[in-house]
Amino acid sequence: MTVLPPELAERLAAARSAAARADRRFGTTTSRRALETLPALAALLPGGALHTGSVYSVQGSVALATALLAGPSAAGEWCGVVGLPGFGAEAAAGMGVDLSRTVLVPDPGAEPVAVVDALVGALTVVLVGPVGRVAGAAVERLTARLRQRGTALVACTPLGAPGWPQSTAELAVTGSDWQGLGDGHGHLTGRVAEVVVQSRRSARPQRTRLWLPDHEGRVTPVTGPVAQVVRAAG
Repeated sequence: MTVLPPELAERLAAARSAAARADRRFGTTTSRRALETLPALAALLPGGALHTGSVYSVQGSVALATALLAGPSAAGEWCGVVGLPGFGAEAAAGMGVDLSRTVLVPDPGAEPVAVVDALVGALTVVLVGPVGRVAGAAVERLTARLRQRGTALVACTPLGAPGWPQSTAELAVTGSDWQGLGDGHGHLTGRVAEVVVQSRRSARPQRTRLWLPDHEGRVTPVTGPVAQVVRAAG
């Protein structure tokens, strides 16, 4: 069993209280609803937005997975991050994630899926890091709870690793160029990422390039030629 530090337990309790108030006012969420999504990412997702009750797999980029949280979080939704000890809080805040409404569980112990299950319903979006092999029954149970309680799940894995079963969309960062260095000096000011998206609604993968982030910390489409400075693998 994983025991949350007191400050995280208090934050989770506040999120559950907010969810309970919403349930009393509107009833338990049993249908999908579209969430506020960064425009650059909305163009890549089925239905043009992140939806509750759905699972999204992200391969090769914690930054891209974090960006999926940014839209809902900035709109006032409660979010959680489980099993990502290297989660960059400062970078996340720059993208729009409201850290005051975010529950962080860097070390979920031996049962990260159980921790995610505990957060479903209390939080609107949960980002989970690599969880290893998950039994089919556990996947089915958690998928059903996501739909019943109105939570979206973003599952982040290394590039090439299997995505979460029954994902609505799989997004992968297959390469990136860092900008800002010149002749061995200077500061990194932005990153251009190559993103491949495969969804159940489309037979062909969609490819695009995004600033992840740009020099102002935002996630935006690449609209023109960009000089390659430092090549990275993901």
